[in-house]
Amino acid sequence: MTNQHPITPPPELVQQWDEECESGNNSEVSNTFDALQWFASKAAQWGANQELDACCAWLLEEPLCASNTHRKLRAARRKPPSLKEQALQALSEAVKMADDVPPEGICSGQADIIRRALEQLSE
Repeated sequence: MTNQHPITPPPELVQQWDEECESGNNSEVSNTFDALQWFASKAAQWGANQELDACCAWLLEEPLCASNTHRKLRAARRKPPSLKEQALQALSEAVKMADDVPPEGICSGQADIIRRALEQLSE
């Protein structure tokens, strides 16, 4: 493809991801839906990083911007997820694992209560 969009991953990178996804070392992927979700996440993050890099490069060349504006932009756009977001993700993963293995700790009713409580918390 000669007219490839700048945030479309190159074929070599897609091949690398394919090999990474298919290797037995990837615990995130256990079925086709997981693989599609994994690929979509990889591609979205790669594209977002390309766009952020381009914006930071543009800011460096802009005479009216402070010399550290690009660093502030990168920090603002790549802040880690909140504790609430991390807890919701951990709960989601625990429930998913409970679907694969009979639960010894958390049941779906408990998970629903915990999820609703977390969702009510402010960031």
